[in-house]
Amino acid sequence: MIKNTKFCSNASLGTMDQTNNQIASEVLRLNYNENALGMPLSAQQAITDHLQSAFRYPDEYRVRLIAKLAALHGLTVDQISMGNGSSENIQSVIQMLNTRALDQGVAFQVIIPIPTFHFAELYADLLDIDVVKIPLIEEDFSIDIEAMQQAAESFDGISLMYLVNPNNPTSTLINTADLKQWIGNAPETHYFLLDEAYADYVRDPSFVSGIEFIKQKLSKNVIVTRTFSKLYAMAGLRVGYAISDASTIKDIESFTSQDNTNIAGAVAAVAALEDTEFRDFALKSNNESRLIVEQALDELGLRYLDSQACFILHEISTEVPLYEQRMAEHNIFVGREFLPIRGYNRVSLGTPEQMQRFVEVLKQFRSKNWI
Repeated sequence: MIKNTKFCSNASLGTMDQTNNQIASEVLRLNYNENALGMPLSAQQAITDHLQSAFRYPDEYRVRLIAKLAALHGLTVDQISMGNGSSENIQSVIQMLNTRALDQGVAFQVIIPIPTFHFAELYADLLDIDVVKIPLIEEDFSIDIEAMQQAAESFDGISLMYLVNPNNPTSTLINTADLKQWIGNAPETHYFLLDEAYADYVRDPSFVSGIEFIKQKLSKNVIVTRTFSKLYAMAGLRVGYAISDASTIKDIESFTSQDNTNIAGAVAAVAALEDTEFRDFALKSNNESRLIVEQALDELGLRYLDSQACFILHEISTEVPLYEQRMAEHNIFVGREFLPIRGYNRVSLGTPEQMQRFVEVLKQFRSKNWI
């Protein structure tokens, strides 16, 4: 069992609920796909070391982070746009394309698979943009590329395809060859927003990041978003970024707030990127947790999807709200229902110790015929 405090903080499990009431420290929060290891100690130290600079504006620290990311991905600095979390990048892309459609006097739609991460739909709804929802393929919960493509081709205007890869809540990948062919053959009115929040966790060697498509100049209409909220355990600091062709980034930046990366987030992100020992440790811990859960699900005869992220979508034999309630009664928070999928629940992968406890409760549920 992995136990190491050299690289991470072993963050307390205590938290606050939405009414600001203290939740007991023994509660397992396995519902938001957060890294339970906590922020790397190197990142925490970087914040402490720069507290005396907090009276300064964050410009120079933001510039350093962008330069670090550009070097990491083999890009130029004008191909990167920082975000107050990658959620701001998603919002900026939608606003940019909506404004472009208005300027051109054409319609605009956002096409999403369902279920998926809901922020693109949320931001589109706020602007009264049509959202076309394409259900996942029922047999394997994969994204229905053909149906999404048909929805775009039959539309007279600008279409934005929002694709989370690996998808949330399924943790499954889009076939790289199919995605590349789709993007490469798409007309100029079709845009692709590839949300790679969980790309750091991918184990499948066939996976190719959309960043490579951008570097290959496959299309100027590809935007990739990344975040420090997942592997690097910095969800509370809100550090994300978008990558695209320099001209596309320039247009996106027109809809991005200034100084959207504070000093604490910027220096912590740079330190985390340099801390390869933490990265390796976090991936090893996640893999061990995944195997613990998969072994238990195999023993219980419950189907689950091959996880390429920090969570697992697995079968249950009861309604999700009831399952959620019973888990909460055992001090474990698990994922909500992701319609139209029924009979499955998403559990975030905490530390191996936490997942052992989750498995024990899961087996108790089986003894009571609750799953």
